[in-house]
Amino acid sequence: MAKHTYPPGFRARRGLNWGSLGLMYAAYYMCRYNFRFATPGMQDEFGFTTTQIADMLAIWSLTYGTGQLVNGLLSDRIGGKRSMQIGAFGTILVNLAMGLLPLVVVGGALAAAAKFVFRSDVIDPAFGAIALVWLVNGWFQSFGAPGMIKINAAWFKRNERGTFAGIFGFMIQLGQVVSSKLSPAILNGISLGILVIAPGQWRWLFIIPPAVTLVVAIFMSFAAKQSPDEAGFPGVIEDEIDNSAGVTVSLKESFKTIFTHPLVWFYACAYACTGAVRTSSDQLSILYFQEQLGMDMKTNIPATVAWTLAAMPMAAVAGSLASGWFSDKFCSGHRSPVAMFLYFLEAAVITIAAFLLIKGLVGPTPAGILTGCIILIVISLTANSTHSIVGAAAPMDIGGKKMAGFASGVIDSFQYYGAAISLFITGRVLDATKAEYGWLFWYIIMAGFGVLGGISMLLVMRKHERMMANQTAQP
Repeated sequence: MAKHTYPPGFRARRGLNWGSLGLMYAAYYMCRYNFRFATPGMQDEFGFTTTQIADMLAIWSLTYGTGQLVNGLLSDRIGGKRSMQIGAFGTILVNLAMGLLPLVVVGGALAAAAKFVFRSDVIDPAFGAIALVWLVNGWFQSFGAPGMIKINAAWFKRNERGTFAGIFGFMIQLGQVVSSKLSPAILNGISLGILVIAPGQWRWLFIIPPAVTLVVAIFMSFAAKQSPDEAGFPGVIEDEIDNSAGVTVSLKESFKTIFTHPLVWFYACAYACTGAVRTSSDQLSILYFQEQLGMDMKTNIPATVAWTLAAMPMAAVAGSLASGWFSDKFCSGHRSPVAMFLYFLEAAVITIAAFLLIKGLVGPTPAGILTGCIILIVISLTANSTHSIVGAAAPMDIGGKKMAGFASGVIDSFQYYGAAISLFITGRVLDATKAEYGWLFWYIIMAGFGVLGGISMLLVMRKHERMMANQTAQP
């Protein structure tokens, strides 16, 4: 395949644009993955069960998924950059609220709101208060992906987008890596001049990351442009969907075009399975380390955990880059064959992990801890490989520069609906079975979603073949 020829300075300007957007999205993740590190401290302070923690994360996922639908459509109208700015400044304020409000948060106005919304006679007010704040964070976070994907659809050609999706995966994992290093450092205690944080102060997890996010948001606001035209490179990228001027369309046009697209819902169903595995393995991993592997995750997080949580994103990056590049170079920009293979591989890996746990090879011994950590790393590789090509490349292919926001919103929303279903089921199953079986059913539930994802991609392939046959048959 011939290498694209671009005018002088274009690649450097695109790199700056993508770098600023990627850093912004990585910073979003710092204000999202901090929650998982706070969960042991919340359990210790408020007595939350695994079910309650999983339900908080499920509520966040439902809100985020619904926000993707609404805000993805909105981003096609107002533009991707403005969407990312709204999300960034919103998540900064919500995280600061979580960290700075007297989380006696069970008292005062916030608790009163939680009682009104969640019915405190049924739900613990502390649970309701924290779930409500994190629900709002999910809404603001949902502005990020549609905005970023929409902008990049205008900057990359179709047969470059798989590779872009791999880089997208790298930027996502960068935020997770930073969170995986910064959060344990905060929980282990910090003493830097006038900044002194005692060990185990989980509220600081919601104060320091948003400060970093603020700096990145300001940089992105100055550096990012919505299209090559705005950056002084008109006509460089030809959009195969709609190459007319501009990057915005009416809400009606975007909704009608994407909602009736013959492939979007197949991709959405597959992405639900990605979310079920990816979110569950990411967000419940801290409790898994504590309960299945017997580690202290409250005040003195072991180096083994920190390195595993850093290696998981790096494995994800490798898988994202390889899967995106392969789909560009060997599948002519088609994502479904690669994704189908990855889903079935994921299911096989997790099934093997379940057998190892049954045999007593995953647990609080040096060998058991090593095995448990390796399993998480391999799961991260497979889950995040599908995350990038299905969630980032496919929406750009379907929507182009003008409607990639809503395409992303539809597909990505299902990732978080799948996550919510998975978390809702997993929390309850674990509380009912872990005394006897440990975290075995965590693996079993994730493996089931892997199989469903592979089947969904098989249906995408068959649907695409029928579409191409119909096009060929037309005079």
